[in-house]
Amino acid sequence: MATATLPTVIAPRSPKGGFANEPFVDFKSSDNARTMRAALDRVASQLGREYDLIIGGHRIKTEGKIRSLNPARPSQVVGLHQKAGAEHAGQAMQAALSAFAFWSRTSVEERSSLLLGAAKIIRERKCEFSAWMVYEVGKNWAEADADVGETIDFLEFYSREALRLAAAKPPIQLPGEHDELLYIPLGVGAVIPPWNFPFAIMAGMTSAAIVTGNTVILKPSSDSPTIAAKFVEVLEEAGMPGGVVNFCPGSGATFGNALVEHPKTRFIAFTGSKEVGLDIHERAAKARPGQIWIKRTILEMGGKDSILVCADADLDAAVEGVVASAFGFSGQKCSACSRAIVEAPIYDIFVERLRERVAALTVGDPVENPSMGPVINKAALESMMNYVAIGSKEGKLVAGGNAPETADGGYFLEPTVIADVAPDATIAQEEIFGPVLAVIRVENFEEGLRVANNTQYGLTGAIYSSSRERLDRARREFHAGNLYLNRKCTGAMVGAHPFGGFNMSGTDSKAGGPDYLYLFTQAKSVAENLTAAPARTGN
Repeated sequence: MATATLPTVIAPRSPKGGFANEPFVDFKSSDNARTMRAALDRVASQLGREYDLIIGGHRIKTEGKIRSLNPARPSQVVGLHQKAGAEHAGQAMQAALSAFAFWSRTSVEERSSLLLGAAKIIRERKCEFSAWMVYEVGKNWAEADADVGETIDFLEFYSREALRLAAAKPPIQLPGEHDELLYIPLGVGAVIPPWNFPFAIMAGMTSAAIVTGNTVILKPSSDSPTIAAKFVEVLEEAGMPGGVVNFCPGSGATFGNALVEHPKTRFIAFTGSKEVGLDIHERAAKARPGQIWIKRTILEMGGKDSILVCADADLDAAVEGVVASAFGFSGQKCSACSRAIVEAPIYDIFVERLRERVAALTVGDPVENPSMGPVINKAALESMMNYVAIGSKEGKLVAGGNAPETADGGYFLEPTVIADVAPDATIAQEEIFGPVLAVIRVENFEEGLRVANNTQYGLTGAIYSSSRERLDRARREFHAGNLYLNRKCTGAMVGAHPFGGFNMSGTDSKAGGPDYLYLFTQAKSVAENLTAAPARTGN
């Protein structure tokens, strides 16, 4: 086992210890743009580097490899990674269990300090981490910066939440007793993040687990392992002992399943597709020989998110909100608007203004900072094009629908709008996870609300209306974990918008909220009879 070197305690950066969201970088500033271009150049010189597995603080090479590619230029290797197999699951588990023995007993102040130290490192190198995401997953500058900012927010927020949780007390103190409520760590967890927020979601799930005293086996997406490797490097620089986070890229069907099924795995934190999430949930539910607990699953899955545009809405604001929600990061967000539900009196003018606004979007290599970059890989593009073909028969193709060819063979799809779509059509019901928007006409608000609730999902949603009555009714009846009134349905901010959804969108984990860390702990009530209490000795 690697020697535990604990970080020096770092105080929160706010003088009063309060949380504040990390500000976005303004790339309209020539200075900031130059800084970003310099970061892109530096990172470009590091592309293709090989990264090892990290188990118990030790670097390990494997025969199998994972090649992380730039989706804008698939011939360009971003990182070459070792591929963990089923045989590495036990090794990683043993390392994590050994680390849990001391990490679970490390003070919450020291664990919190690790997160704050990591946040400081990332804050000082924001554009560098943004640049890695430009190359690895095709985010434009603003989308990459938002991902980095959210990463910092998670680290800062969870560090404070861990301190708050450690100070929890039972609501009643019985006379003659000293009553305590302790939130203790669960054990070793599997963290399985997605590729679309490869820094923020990966770091958020990992940091929530370790700040509460758990240890982690981190299996990043095979489409984005490099940014995860960079995060583990940050944690090591901040003073993380070996074995607390074990970095293990690998196949979901081999390493991932072995990890989920391992009897010593205590919890699985997963963000990804509905199909994979349900499979993890089913595998975790089956007790294995030697297992003495019910495994906990923390699942964030898909969405089929709607923006309801009422006849009394601010039309310009609604168009902007729909476009930003549908086509930010090429629609590759579980929170993305994939259905615009529009009342009949304004339907035609809304569709026309939407078409005009979409025509102004640019598509290209994210190094050059267009409105939209590529989609993540060839299989994703082929799936999206299949949905475009289906949607063109189910409705009217208003904009886009083409996959532009580039000299570098990038995976690009134009922002696509399909109007006159029936509420039960395939493209109105199935998650596409790309820049394909279905526009649905409804006669009135009542019908619009019914359509908004007619899918198996319930992640995000929005409504544009100037009616207080309609907004209040949407508060009660629009069934989504994150609902927005007169604003876009993407861009949840840590602290302000705890994130998680209903139904097949997952377990409503509410990441970035005051309840999230409870999911990584178990409550222990301790009551001491003071009349029989022995005297305390020592320090």
